[in-house]
Parts: sequence; C-alpha cells; structure tokens
Amino acid sequence: MARVQDLFDLTGRVAVVTGASSGLGEGFARSLSDAGATVVAAARRADRLEQLAAEVPGVVPVVCDITEPADRERLVATASEINGGIDVLVNNAGRPGPPDALSETPEQFDSILQVNLTSGFHLSAATVRSLPEGRGASIINVSSVIGLVSTAPIGGAGYAASKAAVVGVTRELAGQWGRRGVRVNAVVPGWFDTEMTDGLFSNEKSATWVRRNTMLNRGGREGEVDGALLFLASDASSYVTGHVLTVDGGWTAR
Repeated sequence: MARVQDLFDLTGRVAVVTGASSGLGEGFARSLSDAGATVVAAARRADRLEQLAAEVPGVVPVVCDITEPADRERLVATASEINGGIDVLVNNAGRPGPPDALSETPEQFDSILQVNLTSGFHLSAATVRSLPEGRGASIINVSSVIGLVSTAPIGGAGYAASKAAVVGVTRELAGQWGRRGVRVNAVVPGWFDTEMTDGLFSNEKSATWVRRNTMLNRGGREGEVDGALLFLASDASSYVTGHVLTVDGGWTAR
C-alpha cells in the first residue's frame, strides 16, 4: 500500500498550467512544483512568467496565447520534450465578461467561449494525441460556481455558458478517453480574491453578499483550491474521472 505522501508525489512528472501568470493559475504552478513536478507555466505576460520561474524551481515559462492553434501546438511540443510526454494538464486560462446580458455583444460572447472553453478543449485533444502509446495523463479543467448556479448580478451570460460547458465537456472527455488511461476531471472554485474578481472583496456590499451566501461565511483564501488540484493531479485520485470537485465554502450547497 502506498504511503500517504507517495500518493501526492509528482516527482518526475510534467505538468502544464495555462493562465499561470497570476491568480489561481500561479498558485497551481507553485503547488505542483512543491509536489515535485516540472511545471510548464503558460500565459501571455512574459514578465510575470519570468518572475514566477525565478522564484519557483522547476518552472519552465512558455509565453503563448492558447487561442492560437500554433501556440497550443508549440506548448504541447515544448512540454513533451521534457520527459517524453505530459502527465498533467490544467486548463485554467480564462477571462470574465460583462455582467449584463443585454449589453454583451456577439463578439464578446464568442471571445469568452474561445478562451474559457474552446481553447482548453483543443489543448486537451492536442495533449492526448501527443501521448506515447500506453501513457496516461490527468487533465483538470477549471470551471466556476457561475457555471453551476446563477450568481446574478455578478457573472455574465458568456462566462456562465463557458463554465457550464466546461463541466459538460469534462464528463464527455472522461468517457471517451478513460480506456486510454486519461483521467479528466474539473475543479469548481467559489469566490476568491484574484484579478478576475477585482473589487469584489474590497467593496463592503459585495463582500458581505459573498459572506452571507457562503456556508463558511467567507470567501476563499489563497491556496485553498490547491489541495483539490493536487488530489486530481496525483495518484491519490487514480480511480477518479468525470468528477466535478467544488471548492466553494458551501456556496452551491445552499
């Protein structure tokens, strides 16, 4: 029987994290590195990635735009060269949209889906196609409570649609790729103080709204999604696929 620390040990494995230049993505990169993985940190902001790589051993920065097919292929190729293949893919890159559906343009709606949903699907498919015969992987898609329940007046139609679809595609890919040894799961964060929720916690009215509607009476703290991510990335979840793991302090259980 494996020892507990061995279940979460990622030594020798290669993990790709998109949207790694800030927020939850940066935290994921740090935690995966702490668990022993070589982390390919992908994002558009070169300065942020370089700073992360300077601070965290084993981080390989790759500047790319995941909405560009050539950049996705280059990301997969770069990561695959490290140890023969990708062991963990974290589809974390995302962007918000306008909260008012009547003011959301077709271009904005399509752009949000492209970043939050479509690009992650294509990156996942490219990763699986690149795997050597018999090599499995863990793919972790980052959704949101906004994809599970209405959070109006905060959220937005395009964002909600993209994050709900992430849950659906997670289950479908888990079904299609399970026999290949590829596990596909989703993590669903609640309210955390990141760039994407800028102003939510500094405004007393909205901060009170979060506390009042969360069973633990607070927003998420730094690092509180990382344990769920490490569970899904590691052998601790070797018999878990198609699962949606919510980390929201009880927000969606009300």
